[in-house]
Amino acid sequence: MTSPHHPHNVQAASLARPRPVEQIVAGVSTSDGDGVKLTRVLQHTLQERLDPYLMLDAFGSDNPGDYIGGFPSHPHRGFETVTYMISGRMRHRDSHGHEGLLSNGGVQWMTAGRGLVHSELPEQEEGLMEGFQLWLNLPAKDKMREPWYRDIQSEEIPEFATPAGVHVRVIAGESHGVAGAMKRERTEPLYLDITLPPGAEFAQPLPDDRNALIYVFRESVFIGNSEIPTKRMAIMANEPGSDGVLLHAPGTNHSPARALLIAGKPLREPIAQYGPFVMNTREQLMQAVQDFQRGKFG
Repeated sequence: MTSPHHPHNVQAASLARPRPVEQIVAGVSTSDGDGVKLTRVLQHTLQERLDPYLMLDAFGSDNPGDYIGGFPSHPHRGFETVTYMISGRMRHRDSHGHEGLLSNGGVQWMTAGRGLVHSELPEQEEGLMEGFQLWLNLPAKDKMREPWYRDIQSEEIPEFATPAGVHVRVIAGESHGVAGAMKRERTEPLYLDITLPPGAEFAQPLPDDRNALIYVFRESVFIGNSEIPTKRMAIMANEPGSDGVLLHAPGTNHSPARALLIAGKPLREPIAQYGPFVMNTREQLMQAVQDFQRGKFG
């Protein structure tokens, strides 16, 4: 495992046919849990378009009133949650006896499977709390699997630098020969946190059958002629014959740009969702609600 302080140096990849941007999405301000303010970037209306991803929330505030209530006990069934903390500390507890602390740069990867109840509560009373929660669908055959989770500390996330000075953290999948902290067979998630100095370019090879998004959270980046401003998501076009995604940070940026690149292999299965339960049919959803009410989630 590479130390973050001594990242791999890699050869830059080159692309023949990078993907263009299909759409730029602003996201919707909302609150969840006990009043935590967040931006829902990937909403349910985009679930089929960005299959296998179901939701992406971005949160970031240095006002404790925006986050101090956290996310008290709530159930999940049928998908995975990936929580990435850029800044701050969050304590996780669940009904299967797991507990962990998520802090600066760390990731929690949780497979809800057939069901669990968990809470995510801030371990800080002041300062900045910033991060993301991504929901990754499970294939029908795995929806009722045993719940599982892994806390990935910041130093366990492989990192590398390109000759142009671009710094990449590989949370899941593979980039430039560097394998990420997590791998999933069916959905093949790619999850990169990319920091680009002003004027730098970064190419990520990607098969044309993957759905892909870019979320910019520092400065702005260009993809082709499209500028993606900060706090915006670009949905990448699925063009037959395209071979990847090319990001370019404008030289006019005052500081490095930073963006998430998230991609995956679509499941192409029906999506039935009721709040924190995501199944394939309405009957399965009704069963999930009944099981939760009967205390079957532990």
